[in-house]
Amino acid sequence: MLASKRGLIAFSSIHSSAGKVCARALVTRCNGFDVRTLRSNLHTSRRLLAETVKVPQMAESITEGTLKQWLKQVGDHVEQDEEVATIETDKVDVSVNAPSAGTITELLAKEEDTVAVGQDLFKLEAGEGGAAPKPKSDAAPPKKEEKAPPPSDKKADAEAAEPTTPPPPKKEAKEDPKPAPKPKDGEPSASKPKAKESSTSPPAPAAAPGSRNETRVKMNRMRLRISERLKEAQNTAASLTTFNEIDMSSLMEMRKLYKDEVLKNHDVKLGFMSAFAKAAVLALKEIPVANASIDGDSIVYRDYVDLSVAVATPKGLVTPVVRNAEAMNFVDIEREIAALGKKARDGKLTIEDMAGGTFTISNGGVFGSLFGTPIINIPQAAVLGMHAIKERPVVVNGQIVIRPIMVVALTYDHRLLDGREAVTFLVRIKEYIEDPRKMLLA
Repeated sequence: MLASKRGLIAFSSIHSSAGKVCARALVTRCNGFDVRTLRSNLHTSRRLLAETVKVPQMAESITEGTLKQWLKQVGDHVEQDEEVATIETDKVDVSVNAPSAGTITELLAKEEDTVAVGQDLFKLEAGEGGAAPKPKSDAAPPKKEEKAPPPSDKKADAEAAEPTTPPPPKKEAKEDPKPAPKPKDGEPSASKPKAKESSTSPPAPAAAPGSRNETRVKMNRMRLRISERLKEAQNTAASLTTFNEIDMSSLMEMRKLYKDEVLKNHDVKLGFMSAFAKAAVLALKEIPVANASIDGDSIVYRDYVDLSVAVATPKGLVTPVVRNAEAMNFVDIEREIAALGKKARDGKLTIEDMAGGTFTISNGGVFGSLFGTPIINIPQAAVLGMHAIKERPVVVNGQIVIRPIMVVALTYDHRLLDGREAVTFLVRIKEYIEDPRKMLLA
Protein backbone atom coordinates (compact mmCIF):
# COMPACT_ATOMS: atom_id res chain seq x y z
CA MET A 1 0.00 0.00 0.00
CA LEU A 2 2.85 2.35 0.87
CA ALA A 3 4.66 1.45 -2.33
CA SER A 4 1.64 2.21 -4.47
CA LYS A 5 1.25 5.64 -2.84
CA ARG A 6 4.92 6.41 -3.48
CA GLY A 7 4.50 5.40 -7.13
CA LEU A 8 1.44 7.55 -7.46
CA ILE A 9 3.27 10.54 -5.98
CA ALA A 10 6.26 9.96 -8.32
CA PHE A 11 3.98 9.66 -11.35
CA SER A 12 2.16 12.81 -10.33
CA SER A 13 5.46 14.65 -9.92
CA ILE A 14 6.72 13.53 -13.31
CA HIS A 15 3.42 14.43 -14.94
CA SER A 16 3.51 17.81 -13.27
CA SER A 17 7.10 18.49 -14.41
CA ALA A 18 6.32 17.43 -17.96
CA GLY A 19 3.28 19.66 -17.92
CA LYS A 20 5.36 22.63 -16.82
CA VAL A 21 7.91 21.97 -19.57
CA CYS A 22 5.15 21.71 -22.15
CA ALA A 23 3.48 24.78 -20.77
CA ARG A 24 6.76 26.74 -20.90
CA ALA A 25 7.38 25.65 -24.48
CA LEU A 26 3.85 26.52 -25.43
CA VAL A 27 4.10 29.91 -23.74
CA THR A 28 7.46 30.52 -25.44
CA ARG A 29 6.04 29.67 -28.83
CA CYS A 30 2.98 31.76 -28.16
CA ASN A 31 5.08 34.61 -26.87
CA GLY A 32 7.36 34.44 -29.91
CA PHE A 33 4.35 34.53 -32.20
CA ASP A 34 2.82 37.38 -30.21
CA VAL A 35 6.03 39.44 -30.24
CA ARG A 36 6.49 39.05 -33.98
CA THR A 37 2.87 39.79 -34.64
CA LEU A 38 2.93 42.75 -32.27
CA ARG A 39 6.01 44.22 -33.92
CA SER A 40 4.54 43.81 -37.37
CA ASN A 41 1.25 45.34 -36.32
CA LEU A 42 3.04 48.19 -34.55
CA HIS A 43 5.11 48.96 -37.66
CA THR A 44 2.01 48.86 -39.86
CA SER A 45 0.01 51.02 -37.47
CA ARG A 46 2.79 53.62 -37.37
CA ARG A 47 2.75 53.88 -41.13
CA LEU A 48 -1.02 54.16 -41.15
CA LEU A 49 -0.96 56.80 -38.40
CA ALA A 50 1.55 59.03 -40.28
CA GLU A 51 -0.21 62.27 -41.22
CA THR A 52 0.26 63.72 -44.69
CA VAL A 53 0.87 67.47 -44.53
CA LYS A 54 -0.21 69.42 -47.59
CA VAL A 55 0.88 72.74 -49.11
CA PRO A 56 -1.08 75.39 -47.18
CA GLN A 57 -3.26 78.15 -48.58
CA MET A 58 -1.06 81.16 -49.33
CA ALA A 59 -3.39 83.86 -50.72
CA GLU A 60 -6.38 84.19 -52.97
CA SER A 61 -4.26 85.13 -55.98
CA ILE A 62 -1.45 82.58 -55.33
CA THR A 63 -1.98 78.98 -56.41
CA GLU A 64 1.59 77.66 -56.52
CA GLY A 65 5.13 78.36 -55.39
CA THR A 66 8.68 77.05 -55.42
CA LEU A 67 9.85 74.78 -52.59
CA LYS A 68 12.93 76.77 -51.67
CA GLN A 69 14.33 74.91 -48.65
CA TRP A 70 13.72 71.94 -46.38
CA LEU A 71 14.59 72.98 -42.83
CA LYS A 72 14.01 69.44 -41.51
CA GLN A 73 14.89 66.02 -42.90
CA VAL A 74 13.54 62.48 -42.58
CA GLY A 75 13.94 61.26 -39.01
CA ASP A 76 14.00 64.74 -37.47
CA HIS A 77 11.64 65.44 -34.59
CA VAL A 78 9.58 68.63 -34.78
CA GLU A 79 7.43 70.44 -32.28
CA GLN A 80 4.00 71.79 -33.00
CA ASP A 81 4.08 74.91 -35.23
CA GLU A 82 7.82 74.45 -35.87
CA GLU A 83 8.88 75.52 -39.35
CA VAL A 84 9.62 72.57 -41.64
CA ALA A 85 9.94 74.12 -45.12
CA THR A 86 9.88 77.44 -46.98
CA ILE A 87 7.88 78.04 -50.14
CA GLU A 88 8.79 81.02 -52.30
CA THR A 89 5.96 82.83 -54.07
CA ASP A 90 5.90 85.87 -56.31
CA LYS A 91 5.06 88.08 -53.31
CA VAL A 92 6.36 86.58 -50.05
CA ASP A 93 8.02 83.49 -48.62
CA VAL A 94 5.49 81.17 -46.98
CA SER A 95 6.50 79.01 -44.01
CA VAL A 96 5.15 75.46 -43.74
CA ASN A 97 4.79 74.50 -40.09
CA ALA A 98 4.21 71.13 -38.43
CA PRO A 99 0.53 70.72 -37.41
CA SER A 100 1.59 68.69 -34.37
CA ALA A 101 4.66 67.32 -32.61
CA GLY A 102 6.14 64.23 -34.20
CA THR A 103 8.79 62.74 -36.44
CA ILE A 104 9.11 63.31 -40.19
CA THR A 105 8.92 59.99 -42.01
CA GLU A 106 8.93 61.00 -45.68
CA LEU A 107 9.50 64.06 -47.88
CA LEU A 108 7.23 64.11 -50.90
CA ALA A 109 8.87 66.95 -52.86
CA LYS A 110 12.37 68.16 -53.64
CA GLU A 111 13.90 71.60 -53.32
CA GLU A 112 13.27 73.88 -56.32
CA ASP A 113 10.15 71.86 -57.24
CA THR A 114 6.98 73.77 -58.10
CA VAL A 115 4.29 72.85 -55.61
CA ALA A 116 0.59 73.71 -55.79
CA VAL A 117 -1.79 74.57 -52.96
CA GLY A 118 -3.21 71.35 -51.49
CA GLN A 119 -0.40 69.13 -52.82
CA ASP A 120 1.06 66.45 -50.50
CA LEU A 121 4.31 67.80 -49.07
CA PHE A 122 5.60 65.48 -46.30
CA LYS A 123 4.48 62.80 -43.86
CA LEU A 124 4.57 63.28 -40.12
CA GLU A 125 4.26 60.54 -37.49
CA ALA A 126 2.67 62.14 -34.46
CA GLY A 127 4.27 61.59 -31.08
CA GLU A 128 6.42 63.21 -28.44
CA GLY A 129 10.10 62.51 -27.91
CA GLY A 130 13.49 63.37 -29.29
CA ALA A 131 14.82 62.87 -32.73
CA ALA A 132 14.71 59.41 -34.23
CA PRO A 133 17.96 57.43 -34.16
CA LYS A 134 20.15 57.57 -37.20
CA PRO A 135 20.05 54.60 -39.59
CA LYS A 136 22.53 51.80 -39.04
CA SER A 137 24.30 52.59 -42.30
CA ASP A 138 25.76 55.68 -40.66
CA ALA A 139 27.09 53.71 -37.69
CA ALA A 140 30.78 53.04 -37.25
CA PRO A 141 32.11 49.79 -38.80
CA PRO A 142 32.38 46.78 -36.46
CA LYS A 143 35.53 46.48 -34.40
CA LYS A 144 36.36 43.05 -35.76
CA GLU A 145 37.35 44.64 -39.07
CA GLU A 146 39.82 46.88 -37.26
CA LYS A 147 41.58 43.98 -35.44
CA ALA A 148 45.13 43.19 -36.49
CA PRO A 149 45.54 39.99 -38.53
CA PRO A 150 46.91 36.91 -36.73
CA PRO A 151 50.69 36.34 -36.59
CA SER A 152 50.47 33.57 -39.18
CA ASP A 153 48.99 36.01 -41.66
CA LYS A 154 51.79 38.50 -40.99
CA LYS A 155 54.38 35.84 -41.69
CA ALA A 156 52.66 34.79 -44.88
CA ASP A 157 52.41 38.38 -46.02
CA ALA A 158 56.07 38.99 -45.26
CA GLU A 159 57.06 35.92 -47.25
CA ALA A 160 54.84 36.96 -50.11
CA ALA A 161 56.36 40.45 -50.09
CA GLU A 162 59.91 39.12 -50.56
CA PRO A 163 61.23 39.43 -54.15
CA THR A 164 61.27 36.17 -56.08
CA THR A 165 63.86 37.26 -58.68
CA PRO A 166 67.54 36.97 -57.76
CA PRO A 167 69.53 40.20 -57.29
CA PRO A 168 71.63 41.40 -60.23
CA PRO A 169 75.28 40.31 -60.36
CA LYS A 170 77.69 42.38 -58.34
CA LYS A 171 79.98 43.02 -61.27
CA GLU A 172 77.22 44.88 -63.07
CA ALA A 173 76.68 47.08 -60.03
CA LYS A 174 80.36 47.95 -59.87
CA GLU A 175 80.63 48.97 -63.49
CA ASP A 176 80.66 52.72 -63.96
CA PRO A 177 78.72 54.16 -66.84
CA LYS A 178 80.97 55.07 -69.72
CA PRO A 179 80.83 58.66 -70.86
CA ALA A 180 79.30 59.18 -74.26
CA PRO A 181 81.93 59.66 -76.95
CA LYS A 182 82.48 63.22 -78.00
CA PRO A 183 81.32 63.92 -81.50
CA LYS A 184 83.97 64.63 -84.02
CA ASP A 185 84.28 67.86 -85.86
CA GLY A 186 81.65 68.07 -88.57
CA GLU A 187 79.41 65.39 -87.07
CA PRO A 188 76.12 66.51 -85.51
CA SER A 189 75.69 65.81 -81.86
CA ALA A 190 72.92 63.55 -80.58
CA SER A 191 71.18 66.39 -78.84
CA LYS A 192 70.85 68.55 -81.93
CA PRO A 193 67.98 66.64 -83.56
CA LYS A 194 65.97 66.90 -80.33
CA ALA A 195 66.48 70.64 -80.26
CA LYS A 196 65.41 70.80 -83.88
CA GLU A 197 62.26 68.80 -83.17
CA SER A 198 61.33 71.01 -80.22
CA SER A 199 61.87 74.13 -82.30
CA THR A 200 59.54 72.89 -85.04
CA SER A 201 56.61 72.12 -82.61
CA PRO A 202 53.81 74.76 -82.69
CA PRO A 203 53.92 77.31 -79.83
CA ALA A 204 51.30 77.03 -77.08
CA PRO A 205 48.46 79.59 -77.39
CA ALA A 206 48.79 82.56 -75.06
CA ALA A 207 46.29 82.76 -72.22
CA ALA A 208 43.57 85.33 -72.79
CA PRO A 209 43.74 88.23 -70.34
CA GLY A 210 40.88 88.30 -67.79
CA SER A 211 38.02 85.87 -67.32
CA ARG A 212 35.37 85.14 -69.92
CA ASN A 213 33.10 83.02 -67.73
CA GLU A 214 29.34 83.48 -67.69
CA THR A 215 26.88 82.35 -65.04
CA ARG A 216 23.19 81.82 -65.74
CA VAL A 217 20.93 82.01 -62.67
CA LYS A 218 17.19 81.44 -62.72
CA MET A 219 15.17 84.46 -61.56
CA ASN A 220 13.28 83.88 -58.35
CA ARG A 221 9.53 84.28 -58.30
CA MET A 222 9.62 87.61 -56.48
CA ARG A 223 12.01 89.14 -59.00
CA LEU A 224 9.84 87.89 -61.86
CA ARG A 225 6.77 89.43 -60.28
CA ILE A 226 8.55 92.73 -59.63
CA SER A 227 9.65 92.95 -63.26
CA GLU A 228 6.11 92.23 -64.44
CA ARG A 229 4.64 94.88 -62.14
CA LEU A 230 7.16 97.56 -63.12
CA LYS A 231 6.60 96.95 -66.81
CA GLU A 232 2.85 96.94 -66.26
CA ALA A 233 3.13 100.34 -64.56
CA GLN A 234 5.05 101.79 -67.49
CA ASN A 235 2.58 100.39 -70.01
CA THR A 236 -0.55 101.39 -68.06
CA ALA A 237 0.01 104.77 -66.39
CA ALA A 238 0.64 108.07 -68.14
CA SER A 239 3.62 108.76 -65.89
CA LEU A 240 5.10 112.19 -65.39
CA THR A 241 7.62 113.36 -62.76
CA THR A 242 7.98 116.74 -61.09
CA PHE A 243 10.88 117.80 -58.83
CA ASN A 244 11.54 120.23 -56.02
CA GLU A 245 14.28 121.08 -53.50
CA ILE A 246 13.79 121.04 -49.73
CA ASP A 247 15.94 122.80 -47.16
CA MET A 248 16.35 120.18 -44.42
CA SER A 249 17.82 122.54 -41.78
CA SER A 250 14.70 122.82 -39.58
CA LEU A 251 13.88 119.12 -39.64
CA MET A 252 17.47 118.14 -38.91
CA GLU A 253 17.53 120.56 -35.98
CA MET A 254 14.27 119.12 -34.58
CA ARG A 255 15.59 115.59 -34.93
CA LYS A 256 18.83 116.56 -33.19
CA LEU A 257 16.92 118.04 -30.24
CA TYR A 258 14.46 115.21 -29.65
CA LYS A 259 15.96 111.96 -31.00
CA ASP A 260 17.56 111.00 -27.65
CA GLU A 261 14.36 111.73 -25.73
CA VAL A 262 12.25 109.72 -28.17
CA LEU A 263 14.68 106.82 -28.01
CA LYS A 264 14.67 106.88 -24.20
CA ASN A 265 10.90 107.19 -23.74
CA HIS A 266 9.63 105.11 -26.67
CA ASP A 267 12.60 102.91 -27.65
CA VAL A 268 12.26 104.14 -31.24
CA LYS A 269 14.79 105.94 -33.41
CA LEU A 270 13.47 109.22 -34.75
CA GLY A 271 14.27 109.51 -38.45
CA PHE A 272 13.14 111.49 -41.45
CA MET A 273 10.63 108.97 -42.75
CA SER A 274 8.03 109.81 -40.10
CA ALA A 275 8.15 113.51 -40.99
CA PHE A 276 7.77 112.86 -44.71
CA ALA A 277 4.99 110.34 -44.05
CA LYS A 278 3.09 112.85 -41.89
CA ALA A 279 3.62 115.60 -44.45
CA ALA A 280 2.35 113.29 -47.22
CA VAL A 281 -0.78 112.45 -45.20
CA LEU A 282 -1.59 116.15 -44.75
CA ALA A 283 -0.92 116.88 -48.42
CA LEU A 284 -3.14 113.95 -49.48
CA LYS A 285 -6.01 115.44 -47.48
CA GLU A 286 -5.66 118.66 -49.48
CA ILE A 287 -5.17 116.85 -52.82
CA PRO A 288 -7.39 113.73 -52.41
CA VAL A 289 -7.02 112.67 -56.05
CA ALA A 290 -3.38 111.79 -55.28
CA ASN A 291 -4.77 109.17 -52.89
CA ALA A 292 -7.26 107.80 -55.43
CA SER A 293 -7.07 105.08 -58.08
CA ILE A 294 -8.75 104.15 -61.36
CA ASP A 295 -11.09 101.14 -61.39
CA GLY A 296 -12.48 100.56 -64.84
CA ASP A 297 -14.23 103.76 -65.82
CA SER A 298 -14.51 105.01 -62.22
CA ILE A 299 -12.25 106.89 -59.82
CA VAL A 300 -12.09 105.50 -56.27
CA TYR A 301 -11.48 108.12 -53.57
CA ARG A 302 -10.44 107.08 -50.06
CA ASP A 303 -10.86 108.76 -46.68
CA TYR A 304 -7.96 106.78 -45.20
CA VAL A 305 -4.26 106.68 -46.08
CA ASP A 306 -2.40 103.37 -46.31
CA LEU A 307 1.25 104.24 -46.92
CA SER A 308 3.35 101.75 -48.87
CA VAL A 309 6.98 102.08 -47.76
CA ALA A 310 9.59 100.72 -50.15
CA VAL A 311 12.08 98.39 -48.46
CA ALA A 312 15.07 96.78 -50.20
CA THR A 313 15.61 93.08 -49.46
CA PRO A 314 18.09 90.54 -50.88
CA LYS A 315 15.34 89.11 -53.08
CA GLY A 316 14.02 92.42 -54.35
CA LEU A 317 12.08 95.56 -53.51
CA VAL A 318 8.97 95.10 -51.39
CA THR A 319 6.40 97.65 -50.22
CA PRO A 320 4.82 96.77 -46.84
CA VAL A 321 1.90 98.97 -45.85
CA VAL A 322 1.46 101.27 -42.85
CA ARG A 323 -2.29 101.08 -42.25
CA ASN A 324 -4.30 104.21 -41.38
CA ALA A 325 -1.27 106.47 -41.29
CA GLU A 326 -3.59 109.48 -40.95
CA ALA A 327 -4.29 108.44 -37.34
CA MET A 328 -0.62 108.08 -36.34
CA ASN A 329 1.91 110.51 -34.89
CA PHE A 330 5.64 110.60 -35.56
CA VAL A 331 6.49 107.90 -33.01
CA ASP A 332 3.74 105.56 -34.17
CA ILE A 333 4.86 105.84 -37.79
CA GLU A 334 8.53 105.24 -36.92
CA ARG A 335 7.64 102.21 -34.80
CA GLU A 336 5.49 100.66 -37.54
CA ILE A 337 8.07 101.32 -40.28
CA ALA A 338 10.83 99.78 -38.13
CA ALA A 339 8.73 96.67 -37.46
CA LEU A 340 7.83 96.20 -41.13
CA GLY A 341 11.42 96.78 -42.21
CA LYS A 342 12.70 94.10 -39.83
CA LYS A 343 10.09 91.62 -41.06
CA ALA A 344 11.06 92.37 -44.65
CA ARG A 345 14.78 91.83 -44.03
CA ASP A 346 14.08 88.60 -42.12
CA GLY A 347 11.79 87.33 -44.88
CA LYS A 348 8.80 87.20 -42.52
CA LEU A 349 6.41 89.49 -44.40
CA THR A 350 2.95 88.10 -45.06
CA ILE A 351 0.52 88.79 -47.86
CA GLU A 352 -1.53 90.94 -45.49
CA ASP A 353 1.51 93.13 -44.77
CA MET A 354 1.78 94.14 -48.44
CA ALA A 355 -1.83 94.05 -49.62
CA GLY A 356 -3.42 97.35 -50.56
CA GLY A 357 -1.65 100.67 -50.20
CA THR A 358 -2.93 104.00 -51.50
CA PHE A 359 0.32 106.03 -51.73
CA THR A 360 4.01 105.06 -51.81
CA ILE A 361 7.14 106.65 -50.35
CA SER A 362 10.54 105.47 -51.59
CA ASN A 363 13.78 106.65 -49.95
CA GLY A 364 16.66 106.14 -52.35
CA GLY A 365 18.73 108.57 -50.31
CA VAL A 366 19.81 105.82 -47.93
CA PHE A 367 21.90 104.44 -50.82
CA GLY A 368 23.26 107.86 -51.83
CA SER A 369 20.92 108.62 -54.73
CA LEU A 370 20.99 112.35 -55.59
CA PHE A 371 17.73 112.32 -57.55
CA GLY A 372 15.71 109.95 -59.70
CA THR A 373 12.26 109.21 -61.13
CA PRO A 374 10.40 106.58 -59.09
CA ILE A 375 7.90 104.26 -60.78
CA ILE A 376 4.25 104.27 -59.75
CA ASN A 377 2.98 101.31 -57.76
CA ILE A 378 -0.11 100.43 -59.81
CA PRO A 379 -3.04 101.03 -59.19
CA GLN A 380 -1.91 103.95 -57.04
CA ALA A 381 -1.90 107.46 -58.47
CA ALA A 382 1.50 108.74 -57.30
CA VAL A 383 4.78 107.92 -55.57
CA LEU A 384 7.07 110.25 -53.60
CA GLY A 385 10.82 109.79 -53.99
CA MET A 386 13.25 110.96 -51.30
CA HIS A 387 16.96 111.35 -52.01
CA ALA A 388 20.30 112.06 -50.37
CA ILE A 389 20.92 115.24 -48.38
CA LYS A 390 23.76 117.33 -49.80
CA GLU A 391 25.14 120.69 -48.68
CA ARG A 392 24.69 123.25 -51.41
CA PRO A 393 24.94 127.03 -51.75
CA VAL A 394 21.50 128.63 -51.79
CA VAL A 395 20.20 132.18 -51.64
CA VAL A 396 18.34 133.10 -48.42
CA ASN A 397 17.17 136.70 -47.96
CA GLY A 398 19.59 137.89 -50.61
CA GLN A 399 22.56 136.10 -49.02
CA ILE A 400 24.40 133.03 -50.31
CA VAL A 401 24.49 130.43 -47.55
CA ILE A 402 25.28 126.71 -47.31
CA ARG A 403 22.24 124.57 -46.52
CA PRO A 404 21.50 120.82 -46.47
CA ILE A 405 19.30 120.23 -49.51
CA MET A 406 17.25 117.20 -50.50
CA VAL A 407 15.79 116.79 -53.98
CA VAL A 408 12.32 115.23 -53.89
CA ALA A 409 10.42 113.79 -56.85
CA LEU A 410 6.75 113.02 -57.39
CA THR A 411 5.87 110.62 -60.19
CA TYR A 412 2.14 110.74 -60.85
CA ASP A 413 -0.41 109.23 -63.20
CA HIS A 414 -1.43 112.04 -65.54
CA ARG A 415 -4.73 110.28 -66.19
CA LEU A 416 -5.76 111.22 -62.64
CA LEU A 417 -3.62 114.20 -61.64
CA ASP A 418 -3.06 117.31 -63.68
CA GLY A 419 0.13 119.31 -63.38
CA ARG A 420 -1.48 121.81 -61.02
CA GLU A 421 -2.45 119.17 -58.43
CA ALA A 422 0.89 117.38 -58.69
CA VAL A 423 2.98 120.51 -58.27
CA THR A 424 0.78 121.77 -55.44
CA PHE A 425 1.15 118.44 -53.65
CA LEU A 426 4.95 118.56 -53.81
CA VAL A 427 5.02 122.21 -52.70
CA ARG A 428 2.98 121.28 -49.61
CA ILE A 429 5.51 118.56 -48.78
CA LYS A 430 8.29 121.15 -49.10
CA GLU A 431 6.49 123.62 -46.81
CA TYR A 432 5.77 121.05 -44.08
CA ILE A 433 9.35 119.74 -44.04
CA GLU A 434 11.04 123.14 -44.08
CA ASP A 435 8.86 124.23 -41.12
CA PRO A 436 7.62 121.14 -39.20
CA ARG A 437 5.56 123.36 -36.87
CA LYS A 438 3.05 123.83 -39.70
CA MET A 439 2.06 120.17 -39.30
CA LEU A 440 0.57 121.01 -35.90
CA LEU A 441 -1.62 123.69 -37.47
CA ALA A 442 -2.82 121.65 -40.45
